[in-house]
Amino acid sequence: MKKKFSRFFYKFVCCVLLSAAGGMVFARPNSAAEAVRQNIVVEPVKGLSDDFMNGVDISMIDQIEKFGGKFYNAAGEQQDIFEILKDNGVNWIRIRLWNKPVYENDVYDRNGKRIAKKGSPMGGGNNDLETDLRIAKRIKKAGLKFMLDFHYSDFWADPGKQYMPQEWKNLSPKELEVEVEKFTRETINAFTEAGGAPDAVQIGNELNSGFMWPVGQLWSDDPNVKIGGMKQFISLLQKASDGVRNAENGKNIQIVIHLADGGKQDLYKWIFDEVKKAKIDYDIIGLSFYTYWHGSMDDLKANLEMISKRYGKKMAVVETAYAFTEDGGDSQGDVFMTYSDDKYGYVPSVQGQATAIRDVIETVASVKGGCGVFYWEADSIICKGSELSATEGNTWENQAMFDFTGKALPSLAVWNLVHGRGEVKNVWGGSASLAKTESVPYGMSDKVELTIRPGEVPQLPSAVKLVFSDDSEKLVNVKWDSYNWKAQTKAGKIILKGTASGYDFKPELAVEFSDKVNLVEDGSFESGKLGAWKLNGSSTACFLENNKGNAHSGKWTYKYWLASGFKSILSREFKDIPNGTYRLSVWAMGGGGENNIRLFAARYDGTEKQITSKIVNTGWQDWHQYTIEVPVTNGKATIGIYLDTAPDCWGNFDDIEFVKVD
Repeated sequence: MKKKFSRFFYKFVCCVLLSAAGGMVFARPNSAAEAVRQNIVVEPVKGLSDDFMNGVDISMIDQIEKFGGKFYNAAGEQQDIFEILKDNGVNWIRIRLWNKPVYENDVYDRNGKRIAKKGSPMGGGNNDLETDLRIAKRIKKAGLKFMLDFHYSDFWADPGKQYMPQEWKNLSPKELEVEVEKFTRETINAFTEAGGAPDAVQIGNELNSGFMWPVGQLWSDDPNVKIGGMKQFISLLQKASDGVRNAENGKNIQIVIHLADGGKQDLYKWIFDEVKKAKIDYDIIGLSFYTYWHGSMDDLKANLEMISKRYGKKMAVVETAYAFTEDGGDSQGDVFMTYSDDKYGYVPSVQGQATAIRDVIETVASVKGGCGVFYWEADSIICKGSELSATEGNTWENQAMFDFTGKALPSLAVWNLVHGRGEVKNVWGGSASLAKTESVPYGMSDKVELTIRPGEVPQLPSAVKLVFSDDSEKLVNVKWDSYNWKAQTKAGKIILKGTASGYDFKPELAVEFSDKVNLVEDGSFESGKLGAWKLNGSSTACFLENNKGNAHSGKWTYKYWLASGFKSILSREFKDIPNGTYRLSVWAMGGGGENNIRLFAARYDGTEKQITSKIVNTGWQDWHQYTIEVPVTNGKATIGIYLDTAPDCWGNFDDIEFVKVD
């Protein structure tokens, strides 16, 4: 992370190569083509019970196979996916259920071309009752347990969208309550009669903001929208619970209430305090926990411990995932973002994927009541039918537990290996083994660079993040070699070595001595904070994004997007700087179509006069650098980025520099 230290700064730039000179190794993601050939190790989780829920969500499987998708075991043989999963230690399957997943109206793209007809399937697995009954029968035939996930929506339901099913839109709140109980009960009975009775049922999916909007909506940014609030949400949740219990054999079905943001204690207290007060009948608190969205393992553990003490319920992470590669398998972009915070991280590799899953399992199992972990869409290979909607491609294929062509990855064995069993060697040269020794560092997470003026004595970082042999990343204290800083009177570069505390590994720090120091200490936003920057505008539209795929360097950028048009200014001031000519620059990329974007400098001569450079975005990852010369005559300057956008415009800014050149 970049941190502010007087007139010098640390610059972390993600590097994925081995130095040609045989120097420092940095974190190396796997290529998709080599994924099945990887050799990985997994440390068993001590005391893990045999009935721990080793679960995967493969809701798209019916559609994937319908369009020709195939799956292959470690022997290279095509095999039923349920048997492959079972052989690798999976004992639970989770499947989502939508009410009526077809388009309510024709769908058109920006150019007016129709891309979906009214009444056609929405995609994403098309998980209506008929589809899920077919899947449930296969789950039971394989001897696996089954969790049914009611979305109470016709399509995706999550914290940002919980749309009322088409057929329920005109019901009164009381009529809706009756329908929810009936729908839940009759649906479960249909599974039971078909021989696919669920062992657990989620009554809603990621209910942070409620469900069945607006009746069961908990909050809204729009004061003109009339919502049911907490009272109506609780009433609907109670009816959903009643529907489970009133179903055939419903007393033996475990009821799950599920929220996202598994590291946020305040969120879980807000919802579950009300659930407890209402005495709603349920068994398990379900959490979504994706490290790249929801925080660190420390955050997850702290929340689980709070839940355990406060509510005394069982807990399961019912959604998690991590990428085995940063490669994409189609032209559609992917949602994955490399996880790396101040202390921890994982390499996007087969080993990193296995370690991330293993660490979530260990964290859940370490807390009283922790009963399971489910991996989301492990089946998301590249083929027709695996798209998350009928109007877009697959955004999840690099987080599946099979490669793009359906071959089982070595990381799939993690479900056995955490129990101390199930080592695997595959026909492609890959393997998954039990860890025999402690994980040790093999490289640095990021390249660490320091720029200072000749003769200055820097404050060196006390710790750096290292990559370990299980492809986890951890912050480790460092003792740096001595160097005579004051004797360095000329411009130049050195590599300073150090020793990682507790290990033999020797990290490196690249130091550049230069009079041209960037005054923007965190120009790449790698601290994840705006710091000295001030935003005049919507923080919903303009924010810092942790997504290496959208960054010019590192992982963080200043990002903008909003469904409607908006205006904003991001700026920062400099005072008591030497007079002279400064070069202000920024890298930018985006989808284009904005009314006006400009890089600007002002108040550099005691007036309100501005110097600007117009920014024109031309497409994803099509980065361009924009530069202006700023003649400072009064020891001050204000720099910034002005945005005037049209609806649905988006873009990213990175690597801002403000350097004295004369």
